[in-house]
Amino acid sequence: MNSYAVFLRGVNVGGINIKMADLRSALAARGFADVKTLLASGNVALSSNLGAAAVKDDVEACLRQAFGYDAWVVVMAAARVAALVEACPYPAEDKATHTYITLSSDTAVLDELFEAGSRLDGTQQQRLGPEAMAWLAPAGGTLDSPFSKLSSKARYKSTTTTRNLRTVIKVRDATQSLEQG
Repeated sequence: MNSYAVFLRGVNVGGINIKMADLRSALAARGFADVKTLLASGNVALSSNLGAAAVKDDVEACLRQAFGYDAWVVVMAAARVAALVEACPYPAEDKATHTYITLSSDTAVLDELFEAGSRLDGTQQQRLGPEAMAWLAPAGGTLDSPFSKLSSKARYKSTTTTRNLRTVIKVRDATQSLEQG
C-alpha cells in the first residue's frame, strides 16, 4: 500500500463544515486504509493501493457524495510531502513571519500564481517543485497580505490549497508513520 497526504480545499471555512470523525468514516467506508485526520482544516493521511490521481478522483467523489459540496483536494505521496518540507527555505517558527505552502493539482495554474505573486511588492516566495510553492506573510497579517488576497481568488479554488508550514510538517509526520507502520 502507498501512503498519501490529502489536503482538502475550503473545509470548515465558508460554510463547509465537516466533522473529522465523519470524514474519517466516509473515507474508510470508501475503502481507504489507515485514515487519520489532522487538525480540523481538512488534512488527511491515508493508505491506498491506488495511484495519486485515482486517490484524488475517489476522495473528491466521496466528499461530494457524503457531504454534498463541490470538493477539491490535492493528493501527494508521503515521500513527496517530506521532500517539500525539506525544500522549504523559510522557518516553521518565526515571531515576525508565518511560512505557508501553496499546493496545487495543476502545474500550469501554480505557474500562473507564482508569476503573479512575483510581481507583488514585498512578497517573498520560493517554488518548491511543480506542485508547490512557499511564501511568507507577516505575523498577524496573513489574510491582508497581497499574496493571500491573490491566491484566494475564485480562479485558484479548484486546484490549489494553502497550509501553514507547521501543518505540512504534521501531515508529513503522519504519512511517514503510516509508511513505517
